[in-house]
Amino acid sequence: MATSLTRRKFSIAPCTVSSGQISVDGSRAPFEALINPVGYKRKLSIEYNKKQTLGQPSATPRFSAVRPETITIENLVLDGTGVVDGTGSRTVKDMIDAMLAVIYKYDGKKHEPNYVRLLWGTFIFFGRVESIGLDYTMFKPTGEPLRARVTLGIVGWVSATESSLRANLSSPDLSHLVEVKAGDTLPLLCNRIYNDPSYYREVARINNLTGFRKLEPGTMLRFPPLV
Repeated sequence: MATSLTRRKFSIAPCTVSSGQISVDGSRAPFEALINPVGYKRKLSIEYNKKQTLGQPSATPRFSAVRPETITIENLVLDGTGVVDGTGSRTVKDMIDAMLAVIYKYDGKKHEPNYVRLLWGTFIFFGRVESIGLDYTMFKPTGEPLRARVTLGIVGWVSATESSLRANLSSPDLSHLVEVKAGDTLPLLCNRIYNDPSYYREVARINNLTGFRKLEPGTMLRFPPLV
């Protein structure tokens, strides 16, 4: 028996955030593209503190924070010519207005743009649009646009809990890699990171330490997050 594949269309749905959770707002219509974008790019970035004291030699950059992931949607075509099936039913202006209503216009209650969900096949991403590029490429003799290419930049949504943990680099809920200094002891380091020296046996086991009363300066030890 022959089977067929259903073409999945790229869509952008408005979302709401409540109690630290994000979900699609089912009371509002999503924007659905009639022509899927050419592709998308992901960007993952880590921020380092590169400042150095005046007169001091350059130092190794120190980790500062993990930035939210960003997505760039490239070459999303809005076509009003009717050449492609289904594309002549709405004008380019109507399609742009429908898209901007989801991604750009302020939420009346919060006075800020919506959070959105991008969905395309198995690709799903929650965030907020931070840039919109509109390139009009075809027009009627009257000047009315018949085709536009859209580029979107979206910054990923991060829960308040995760954002707080990322900002607090000393949090016991984050993994730490610590270099042993002269005079350090395992209970002292555990107290510094976990506010509880009693975790020293577990940390010794994780780092395969047979003797932990005297630590060798320069040794790198891993302190896992508390669960």
